[in-house]
Amino acid sequence: MELTQPAEERHVTERIRTDVAHNARVWNHWLGGKDNYAVDRAVGDQVTGMYPSIGEVARADRAFLGRVVRHLGGELGVRQFLDIGTGLPTVENTHEVAQRIAPETRIVYVDNDPIVLAHARALLTSSPEGATEYIDADAHDPERIIRSVEPTLDLKRPVAVMMLGILNFIMDTDEARSIVRQLMDAVPSGSYLVLTHPTLELGGEGNAAAMRFWNENATPPITARSGEEFASFLEGLEILEPGIVSCSRWRVDPATGGEAPQVAQFGAIGRKP
Repeated sequence: MELTQPAEERHVTERIRTDVAHNARVWNHWLGGKDNYAVDRAVGDQVTGMYPSIGEVARADRAFLGRVVRHLGGELGVRQFLDIGTGLPTVENTHEVAQRIAPETRIVYVDNDPIVLAHARALLTSSPEGATEYIDADAHDPERIIRSVEPTLDLKRPVAVMMLGILNFIMDTDEARSIVRQLMDAVPSGSYLVLTHPTLELGGEGNAAAMRFWNENATPPITARSGEEFASFLEGLEILEPGIVSCSRWRVDPATGGEAPQVAQFGAIGRKP
């Protein structure tokens, strides 16, 4: 795979490891993308062999993002999004969905994977009326994230904080709760927290061995959490209907017919009172 970058960003490739599988690239492989290396495909295929529904989880998480952004931007009028743990750009990114509804919407993406950075600068464009920015920062450092989002985002106005499949890379649950609290303390009343997280519940028991394999062969390490632990991230927030559910079953259009298959990935939105 070749990367085309401006000369001033060429240093980014020096940080890219092609000998170790990385989550953003393996996720891209599971979604059918091309922005990955042989090591990512090998590890991704091994995980799939151990836990065949992982591809369904990846697709369900992506579909959840689209439904959430349409609900927040359309029905709830949110015009600012902070998307932490962006991953590699693909179709129907947050800014594309949100600015289709309201062109003036402003989005800040956050990730610290150098290959995501290399692609994001080229692909994450914006409508003329709105704004789209990318910051190279780690979810472990919420203070840096908060400092960096302005002036693209106005922290005096409601913000949807998106953390899809990112807290599972914060191995310590107390630290993960602290990160969420710091981020939500920085945004005003009427803001939202959007979460997805893998679990060994909801039919995901068979994923335990695959996660152990991942932690031995890829980066960053990952952990599953229970429904109770997931709910603790939303403490103090008003959880929107239908509550904490498999992300594949969150506000699915009934016109699609029948109930969506359940995947072992929690999904929920909380509103800051």
